[in-house]
Amino acid sequence: MPRTAAQNEALRSASRETVFAHAVRIFARRGYAATSMRDVANEAGVSVGLIYRHYATKDDLFTDVLSRAATGLEETARELGESEDGYAALARFLERYLGGVADVDGAAEFSVVANQAFLSDEPVGARERLLASHNAFRQALETAVSRARRDGRFPIGDTASVVAVLLCLLSGAVTMRMASGPAAVPSAEMVLRLLDGGDR
Repeated sequence: MPRTAAQNEALRSASRETVFAHAVRIFARRGYAATSMRDVANEAGVSVGLIYRHYATKDDLFTDVLSRAATGLEETARELGESEDGYAALARFLERYLGGVADVDGAAEFSVVANQAFLSDEPVGARERLLASHNAFRQALETAVSRARRDGRFPIGDTASVVAVLLCLLSGAVTMRMASGPAAVPSAEMVLRLLDGGDR
């Protein structure tokens, strides 16, 4: 029986997501410059032709990765900025982010690839959007931390230093996940207690 248009679209979407997931893994291991479309095809166990059905160039594929990363940062920035309870907003974000890094297959690799873009000169448009999204995310973190400090949280240092420590902890969690597995990722509760001075 012939497939319907909806079934065909669902298959194309599933195939594209498979290509995307394997591309993220190999970009994380080898870097953008050292990865070819054939490498992506081999990683995914599909033909090079199938890769090109979804992405015309390697730039298009990498741009999709960076675009999704930028969208995630923008959505998180909006959520952090909208909440008057900065501590609760940070707790929700950390639960989601650290839980994802620990438990979602490919989440740590996705973060590694996004971070690679900060050191790359290409693709230019996607990199610029990612940088702008990261700046918005950092500003939203500053807003949330400032609101939490207003309510008596995070007493050590100033807002900028708390945000810097938080960003370092997030990057470190990705490294620990890649090097030592899910159990090495700290809990949101532990991170918040450290930022709170460990006395709550």
